[in-house]
Amino acid sequence: MMRPLLYYITDRSAFPGDEHARRRRLMDKISEAASEGIDYLQLREKDLPAAQLESLAHQAMRVISRERKLLTGHGPLTTALLINSRTDIALAVNADGVHLPADDISPQEVRAVWHETCGRGRLARELSPQAPLIAVSCHSPQEVVQAAANAATFAVFGPVFEKKDSPAVTPAGLKALREACRAKIPVLALGGVTLQNANSCMQAGATGIAAIRLFQENDIADIIRRLRA
Repeated sequence: MMRPLLYYITDRSAFPGDEHARRRRLMDKISEAASEGIDYLQLREKDLPAAQLESLAHQAMRVISRERKLLTGHGPLTTALLINSRTDIALAVNADGVHLPADDISPQEVRAVWHETCGRGRLARELSPQAPLIAVSCHSPQEVVQAAANAATFAVFGPVFEKKDSPAVTPAGLKALREACRAKIPVLALGGVTLQNANSCMQAGATGIAAIRLFQENDIADIIRRLRA
């Protein structure tokens, strides 16, 4: 079985304390994830105004860049930072790409904006990667097929299992995940994924696992080791 891709999605509101304490805990968790070489990290703080989100994204990028330097020559992969929905902020902080909700703009539109911005002078080309990573949230096999047709980098499919905080949401299940994974694009399983059921997602054809609580509420080094065992 292939080495699973792992995607940590942030939620600072789940941390205790005031806003300052939550942000500090979030940066600590991002540092932990990056130091362990998690593949992708999505900054998903949708409640923040643009200016505050950009400031937080700058912090996250600095943390990840620091860990990348420390890992140089010591690990096969480094963590890529994706910003939820905001292509402008991803470009502003030199992130690796964006994560698009299902009802957002298309990957083609993101690439057009990205390439136009990166082409504006030497400095812009040096600061911004030429080919953004673009993840797309999908809730049906048909949406995954569409994401592939739109040249997304990978799809995040879910919820696969029932989620404790959203019992009213009907999970898609492993059968739908298996169908979604037939599309010509990597598919990461999301929603209620645990150490106990992650392997069933991989057996259904998922390329990896995306999660908030699985990574945020546990020791990331231990979770990564066990998922990749």
